[in-house]
Parts: sequence; structure tokens; C-alpha cells
Amino acid sequence: MVGLSPLQQAVQATLTLRNVDAKLSAAERLWADWQAGKLALDAFTAPIDEAGIPDRPVLADPRAMPRRQLSNPENHAALIHALAHIEFNAINLALDAAQRFPGFPPDYYGDWLRVAAEEAYHFRLLRDHLRSLGRDSGAHDYGSFPAHAGLWELAQKTAHDPLARMALVPRLMEARGLDVTPDIQRKLTGFGDRTGAAILDIILKDEIGHVAAGDRWFRWLCAERGLDAEATYRELVATPWVPRPRRPFNESARIAAGFSPEELAEL
Repeated sequence: MVGLSPLQQAVQATLTLRNVDAKLSAAERLWADWQAGKLALDAFTAPIDEAGIPDRPVLADPRAMPRRQLSNPENHAALIHALAHIEFNAINLALDAAQRFPGFPPDYYGDWLRVAAEEAYHFRLLRDHLRSLGRDSGAHDYGSFPAHAGLWELAQKTAHDPLARMALVPRLMEARGLDVTPDIQRKLTGFGDRTGAAILDIILKDEIGHVAAGDRWFRWLCAERGLDAEATYRELVATPWVPRPRRPFNESARIAAGFSPEELAEL
């Protein structure tokens, strides 16, 4: 263990970063260090409960966010910004999963460090695209539009139990991303944004793997606790404050991520 950095300490240092570029680089470095065997899975201390976020974007209640039609350049930029914001939150969510819950096999922590690095890559792609959209109509960047904190609020509500976290963040909210991405791609293509649609091809492929990681550790926890995984999932998504799964489902993507056809039929 000599010369190795404790994993939880390194992850927490990255999670608390407020500077966007610093967080992206640190998340990518964590994954590289894990692969190189530089992070020691030592005993965990108390987790931290707040993620570092930049001063912008301004955060609003999800219910107060406007529903934008893809009808003009400003709304187009706002859509790409919203997608980038989801990816930035996903970095924090993956890092939080790696620093909060002790007692898992090493592969659990490797999964979430990989996810954090891939989310950082997705954010870079979307941010670069967003910046390119503002060349003629005025500068756009991450922070140019308001956003919401709904994903992180869900992380806070599941901080007490990794079973709830795996079920309701990757297996519910990120799986919802699998469902809506093809429709967003069609809209972007119809608006003439083939670059944006191609970026979502990359993201969709990786996000199947992210949902699969959540599915894998959700089922692992259910097996450890002697629970039926699909019945337990139905119970969790029936919790009053939890958003309900909504059709249409991207069934091929969900099945690739670990859902069964029977489970999708019941949902």
C-alpha cells in the first residue's frame, strides 16, 4: 500500500471541486489512476454530502423550467445546454456512488470511476458543441442558461441506502435517458443538427453501460439481502416522491442494460 492514495479521499477531493475544467480533468485522472493501481481501497470514513458546483448555471426548481420547442437557434442552444447539464450532474452522481458506500467488491468502485470519466467526456463533447452554436448568434457556454438540480436532489434522497441509489438513479433516471434519446436525435436531425445527433449516438452507447452498472450492483445487493430484484424495484419506484417510469421505453437499450422483457411489461 506504500505510495498509494486512499480511494475515498481522492474521490472526495474531485467531488468537491467547483471549477468545471478542474473537475473534468480530475475525474478522468481518477479513472486512469484506478486502472494503474494507484488508488488503495482503504477503510472509509464519513462521506461528504455536497458536491462542488460552479456559480453558473443558475439553478431553478425543475417544475419552473420552460418546455422549449426546437424552433429557433436560442432554443436549440438551450437544449444542448440542458443535455450538458445532465452529464455534469452525472459526473457528481458517479463520484458520490464511489465515495459514499463502503463494503463493495473493488469492481464496484472501478465501475463508478469509469462512469465518471465517461460522463466527463460526454460533457466535453456537448460543451464544445454548445460553444460552436454561439459563433454567429452570441457566445454560449455551460452556464449560459438556467438549469435544475433534480438529479442531485434524488441522490440526496437515496444517500442512506445503496440499494435505493442503484435502483433510482442509474436504473430509473438514467434509464429514462435511454428512452428519450432517440426522439431527441430525431428532433436534432430535423433541425439540421447532425453533429448533435451523432454526439448522442456516442452517449447512448456509453449510457447503456452506465445503466448496466447500476443494474449489476442493484442485483448484487438484492442477492446479498435475499430480495427478489424485480419485485424490489417495483416497490421502490412506487415510493410517492419517485418519478414513475413512462412509456415508450427504448426496449432494446434497456434489455442490453439488464432489464428483462417481463420486467418491462410489468413496468
